[in-house]
Amino acid sequence: MPRQQEFDEFVVARSPRLLRVAFLLTRDWVAAEDLLQTALSKAWFVWSRIEPNPEPYVRKIIANTYVSWWRRRWNVEEPIAELPERTAVASDQFAAVDVRDELWQSLGRLPKRQRLVLVLRYFEDLSEAETAEVMGCSVGTVKSQASRALAKLRLDESLGVIA
Repeated sequence: MPRQQEFDEFVVARSPRLLRVAFLLTRDWVAAEDLLQTALSKAWFVWSRIEPNPEPYVRKIIANTYVSWWRRRWNVEEPIAELPERTAVASDQFAAVDVRDELWQSLGRLPKRQRLVLVLRYFEDLSEAETAEVMGCSVGTVKSQASRALAKLRLDESLGVIA
């Protein structure tokens, strides 16, 4: 099979899952698409070397690119004078959405390596060894980063539901 066709088939088959990883890291669909596109363009240049199982390699490119973007990026947040009012929760359905939103915000407050560990371990369901390989660190580092991240989520005051 020609190199171009193999790459095209990989992109079609694996992009949705890889885009999910990028989105969980960036928390922004536009940035996630840019991150995935950058990772796939980097993978194209080394495609012949990463066969037959390119997904872990592309996932590692996503992780490394995310970390380098995060270091260079300045968050363009603008403070406002007053916080918006919080609306009353009308039903359990809205309460569940509220909890997910709070969890999402708490995940965003974690340091980048801890967020990366949680995304790879719990959203991508990678083992500790696979996560360590993607991050380029030891299994012990993965364990300690995951432990610290989960402890911070438990202590987050906005998430009184996580024990």
